[in-house]
Amino acid sequence: MTQPEPGTCFINGDWDSISGIHRFCHEAMATTFEVMILHEDSRYAQQAARAAFDELERLEAELSRFIENSDISRINNLAANQPLRVGLDAFECLQLSAKINTETNGAFDVTVGSRYQQPGIEYPVKLDEAQYTVELLTSPVQIDLGGIGKGFAVDRMAELLREWSIDTALISGGYSSVLALNALPETKGWPVTLSNPNNRKQTLSRLYLQRRAVGASGLQKGLHIIDPRTNRPAKGKIAAWACATDAATVDALSTAFMVMSPEEIEQYCLAHPEVRALVILPEEKQPQREKILWFGQWKKHELLK
Repeated sequence: MTQPEPGTCFINGDWDSISGIHRFCHEAMATTFEVMILHEDSRYAQQAARAAFDELERLEAELSRFIENSDISRINNLAANQPLRVGLDAFECLQLSAKINTETNGAFDVTVGSRYQQPGIEYPVKLDEAQYTVELLTSPVQIDLGGIGKGFAVDRMAELLREWSIDTALISGGYSSVLALNALPETKGWPVTLSNPNNRKQTLSRLYLQRRAVGASGLQKGLHIIDPRTNRPAKGKIAAWACATDAATVDALSTAFMVMSPEEIEQYCLAHPEVRALVILPEEKQPQREKILWFGQWKKHELLK
């Protein structure tokens, strides 16, 4: 779905120390997905994980712009004002992307194209829910779901595990998005740590996730996040995390928070109380030093300042 990403680890956890956990890995979307399942039957857990990875591969075939004849590739070859019927997964991912685009005032955007030179074109994709069609309002426009696709796949994998009656599990999409199902027995949740990408020994937060997700984005060497509102590389932040109820949302929001101002992030979290944010900024007067900001309803024991 995206080009291979650097091995920066924003989210981690001491999961190997948990007894009874069955851990499975799979390469997809240019990263490593992991599924950790607590179940008394190891063979059944393996079968469920395999089914989840099959779902992941199916989604990549529909959502990747690098795969010929995927729904996204077909959209990217459209001329303007030419409706195209797509599958339910591609439509729902685009629908969620458009919703978050509106909520963040354009800070998150899966479209890349010429509208910056065309005043009045705010979001160049029209979605018809009755027909499941996608229409480009201007051309050329390219869709890239790299900022939301991994999280969307994690959510779909979680749905499939629930269909297999797997209720206690953790799904990771490349150490940048993690979703927990039910908590481990006699615990507050799955242990997750948020680490400073510039100093892996510095733990910023310890979370205990259950039925929640956390996602992260950051500026790494050779990788730039573009502010879609200016079409220029984002500046002023080192990394950003988002915590909410689903992986697709935190995947998108962590990217949006990299380009939004602290005031915009604060207003977003106030308007969406289920969302929490953490960002690292360089100090204005001493760029080599860092400033950590927290937004939303964090618990005191989660903040390691």
